[in-house]
Amino acid sequence: MAIFTGAGVAIVTPFHEDGSIHYDRLDELIDFHCENGTDSIIICGTTGESATMTEQEHVECVKFAIDRAKGRIPVIAGTGSNCTRTAIELSKEAADYGADGLLLVTPYYNKATQAGLIAHYSAIAKEAKAPIIMYSVASRTGCNIEPATVAYLVKNVENIVGVKEASGNISQVAKIMALTDGEIDLYSGNDDQIVPLLSLGAKGVISVLSNVAPRETHEICEKFFAGDIEGSCELQLKAIPLIDQLFCEVNPIPVKKAMKLMGKDCGPLRMPMTELTPEHEKTLAQAMKDFGITLA
Repeated sequence: MAIFTGAGVAIVTPFHEDGSIHYDRLDELIDFHCENGTDSIIICGTTGESATMTEQEHVECVKFAIDRAKGRIPVIAGTGSNCTRTAIELSKEAADYGADGLLLVTPYYNKATQAGLIAHYSAIAKEAKAPIIMYSVASRTGCNIEPATVAYLVKNVENIVGVKEASGNISQVAKIMALTDGEIDLYSGNDDQIVPLLSLGAKGVISVLSNVAPRETHEICEKFFAGDIEGSCELQLKAIPLIDQLFCEVNPIPVKKAMKLMGKDCGPLRMPMTELTPEHEKTLAQAMKDFGITLA
């Protein structure tokens, strides 16, 4: 059984002006998603600025999300690292505390061969007893999980259950599904490719869009699963201009500004992220209004 089906939010991490984590605002966001159709919370991922968190902050943030979600929807902890030992330690802490699943990005910068990826994920899975979703996003990491590697790991490691596929390569995704006979929990890592991946058997999406349009992103999946393919596709296409603006600069720069424009100020970004340019703020605000989002 999949950890979740539908739209899971790659949730932003709110910060105070001094850069510390704004837990009261995070609490509000968790309630917002539980009340507006989001199917899972993915905490401390790329969108959550995990790369600039200390390990202590990372663990505390994961535990807070698990506590505050109160079992209403699954919480998946981002626990990936380019150091296998660090990934093991973060994953064990999250699993032992009760995370419903773990999202593990490939090693980045130092990267790995395909044999290295098999060793990396196998070592983590042996130590951390929770369902694992691998995360393939070579545009950020410089490291792609090849379809044969995905298939090997899912077939041979019991608690490796899925992959968040953000390569943008539909042919690669199709090959993954063919090599696994569809026996894998596939999630789109790209908001502009939700319906295409659902058509190949995906269970849903791990979404940036859900931060600002949780109900609509959920409905893209819900309509598809209910057989309303036309309705699902219509919503997907309607969202494309907004999705484009949410990635007009490096994620999560635009989505944090979008939250502020909605009246859900999540504070500053941590460097090296910088604020959205005024020009992009204008086009983002317009795309949000065109999509039907009320601005503060």
